Amino acid sequence: MRLGVFGGAFDPPHIAHVALVQTAIAQLGLDAVRVLPTGQAWHKPRLLSPAADRLRMAQLAFADLPQVLVDEREIQRQGPSYTVETLRELQAQFPQAQLYLLLGDDQRRALPSWHQIEEIGRLAIICAAGRDAAVQAWSDSNTGTPPAALSPSFDARIQSLKMPLMPHSATDIRSLVTTDRNISGLVPPAVERYIHEHHLYRPH
Repeated sequence: MRLGVFGGAFDPPHIAHVALVQTAIAQLGLDAVRVLPTGQAWHKPRLLSPAADRLRMAQLAFADLPQVLVDEREIQRQGPSYTVETLRELQAQFPQAQLYLLLGDDQRRALPSWHQIEEIGRLAIICAAGRDAAVQAWSDSNTGTPPAALSPSFDARIQSLKMPLMPHSATDIRSLVTTDRNISGLVPPAVERYIHEHHLYRPH
């Protein structure tokens, strides 16, 4: 069994998230994908939207992909949530499965700071997609001091997902909603409706 694992804040999930999973299913021959909204994200400098909203938006975003199951385990976990814990749990749950950890390029760049990154590399094949450098949030986070690097041997094991670069980020989408601008085409239609119906990302 080839099992994809795709975590993130999904605040909100957007079409690049969906495209990454579609690409991974096609290129890696995945039998199933677990999409895992983040619980208490130790690395996020801001408060996330309520877990129930992010969970529901993820369910709506990936509803048309029968291989995908949105998994609640990280939002139910108490305290900081680490990817290595999730991979260990999935390995125990599916001992015959090969795990594939799916990443956007922004996540790949942050890998040196991940908790127990060498163990993550042992538990799963890491597969990363490219991302458009024109994304404002990406550009802002890549100025100043260069991030720490992975060892060459570790970096060489990371597989690339071949997909078009997509200039989308959840940060940009939240900013658009806050200033009452259009997000059609940036998020799946059902997610757009949910954001508006539940008044997410509006200034208080």
